Amino acid sequence: MSALVRVERHGDVLVLTLDRPDRLNAAPPAMFEELKAALSALDGARAVLIAGAGRGFCSGADVAGGALNAGDPGAATYRALTESYNPALLAIAALSVPVVSAVRGPAAGIGCSLALAADFCIASETAYFLQAFVNIGLVPDGGASWMLPRLIGRAHAAEMMMLGERVPAAKALDWGMIHRVVADEALDTEALVLATRLAAGPAALGLIRRQAHEAASLTYEEALLAEAVNQRAARGTADSAEGGAAFLAKRKPVFRGA
Repeated sequence: MSALVRVERHGDVLVLTLDRPDRLNAAPPAMFEELKAALSALDGARAVLIAGAGRGFCSGADVAGGALNAGDPGAATYRALTESYNPALLAIAALSVPVVSAVRGPAAGIGCSLALAADFCIASETAYFLQAFVNIGLVPDGGASWMLPRLIGRAHAAEMMMLGERVPAAKALDWGMIHRVVADEALDTEALVLATRLAAGPAALGLIRRQAHEAASLTYEEALLAEAVNQRAARGTADSAEGGAAFLAKRKPVFRGA
């Protein structure tokens, strides 16, 4: 068992739980290093669920006694981002399986970026999303300045990043930032149900998530070509053959993720 991230398997779903509930899962660099290590060892898992233990998802980077108090805090923060936090977020982006995040309580700072890096973010009614960097004289990190304008538009992104105010779950849903809001007591079950549904899907889901991620930086012509390349790859999978056979036989397909 990991010291900072609890790693479990529920069928074909890899469940990664940030496990510092006494600190609202404030994340030291080592926590994101453990996340990255767990993501590199899927061991056949066909979906990933990221959650937080206790009352919060993640209250942000844990820099108490660390980067902010270092002899050169700017250099220490840069190292923490480039060597620990960013590699974990890039590992999520590179996954070939879908990712779900389950958020209750705060998803702040790097925790907000982690929650929104998932393909589907399910939040409880107690959840809120916060870019508090401006309140302590810092800038957004964890990919927030790339992610938020694409998710919710420039105006809402500016509101989050420049005013540094909480965005409750209901408002996040209204803005299109997250997938769904559920009762607090239903969060764990609903998130696992969704992750299990995705884990039963075809291998094409991995191509879909990467295609959508990359399309943001492509021209229309480049996106069309990328779709053709991915469709060629999808056509070559056993899941595609099963899908076609099931369609002709008028039955539900049984995908194997290959």
